[in-house]
Amino acid sequence: MKLGAYTACLDDKPLPEALKILRELGLTGAEINAGGFRPAPHIPIARLRESVAAREDYLGQFEDAGIALTGLNVNGNPLHPDPEVGPRHADDLRQAIITAGLLGVRRVVAMSGQPAAHPGGTAPSWAVIPWDSAYLDVLEYQWREVAIPFWTEIDALARDADVKVCIEMHPHNLVFNPATLERLVTETGATHVGAEMDPSHLFWQGIDPVAAVEHLGPLVFHAAAKDTRINDKCRVYGVLDDRFTRIPAEENPLGIGGRYTVTRWPAESSWDFVAVGRGHDQDFWSRFLRALHAVDPDIAVNIEHEDEEFDQVEGLRRSAESLLAAAAAAGL
Repeated sequence: MKLGAYTACLDDKPLPEALKILRELGLTGAEINAGGFRPAPHIPIARLRESVAAREDYLGQFEDAGIALTGLNVNGNPLHPDPEVGPRHADDLRQAIITAGLLGVRRVVAMSGQPAAHPGGTAPSWAVIPWDSAYLDVLEYQWREVAIPFWTEIDALARDADVKVCIEMHPHNLVFNPATLERLVTETGATHVGAEMDPSHLFWQGIDPVAAVEHLGPLVFHAAAKDTRINDKCRVYGVLDDRFTRIPAEENPLGIGGRYTVTRWPAESSWDFVAVGRGHDQDFWSRFLRALHAVDPDIAVNIEHEDEEFDQVEGLRRSAESLLAAAAAAGL
């Protein structure tokens, strides 16, 4: 098992400095952003595609740092109906798969994407709990006409590159829980598409990540270490709290493709993403790591730092200390 970090939170630093930070924290793996919602300052995709020497030099930076390159991350919405977003995110995913294959990196992390509700729509539409048959109509279109053809193509590309695509089960995507992950794999006949097990998005849905790992078994290809704290306000606003607001342009909100940006989190939120150990105790994280190890002893588990109460390095440090302690307690 490789315990590492996703370096997107260090994208203001050169790659050698980011890798040095991970090593000093006792981590041994790194996952690098390669497109999608976020820029990719730590990987020159075009140059790596074109040059063997560039690939050797790039991999040498990881070897020199004592860090294994365990995955590329291209989280985005490859099914977004806006032509300024979906096609670019889809192409980023294809390029990441091809580049990973050339580098000998066997894991690419992605999201399944979310299409419009009907042909000609321009905004993603997430239909869940389809008690009204209108929502079943939406889902049938999204799966049959958009997702299945696209992911059948991606599975074939990944198979040719000898790369596994690891889908983060993330709300506002067609694949957001174990059942929808299994549906995608079954209906596409995929051999190289499975799950990136990120517990943070499962916690607030009421899903037990350990049970999810045990249920999916060999479909779990990769994992993230990110915690979620359920707050007292959840008793009033629930897990589907929608009190998000726009961030004014003068505050430079993070762009996520086209004209779209992230929004402002509620001040008294129902739940928050927090450093490992700040939402769930060591016992959970040890059980989670043991469950992952039972599926694949060589699996990579990468910290994703999104705790707004800590800066980049402090948040990584707290997560690394908790994760490494949980691994030791689990005997891994």
